[in-house]
This record gives sequence, structure tokens and C-alpha cells, in this order.
Amino acid sequence: MKSYKRTPTQEKIIAGMNQVYPKLIAYKKRMDSELVILKNDQIVKIKPE
Repeated sequence: MKSYKRTPTQEKIIAGMNQVYPKLIAYKKRMDSELVILKNDQIVKIKPE
């Protein structure tokens, strides 16, 4: 497996995404709406639990 060196900008983007993900799940639970994900090269809608 190849190892890639990330730029500081890429690190900031990844850190931001890691902060947003739990908030997205909480929002989807609160609004009782489906979460759209990519699973096995197919788009799937799931209910957050």
C-alpha cells in the first residue's frame, strides 16, 4: 500500500471533515431523514441509528 504525504491544507480539510461527521449524524437523527452513502460501488440510503 502506498503512503502519501499530505499538505497542511489537506490536513485541515480532513480535520474539518472529522468534526462535521458527528454533527451530520446528529442532525439526520433529529430530522429523521435518510443518510446517503456509497457502499460496494452503489448509492445506498440508510436511517441513522
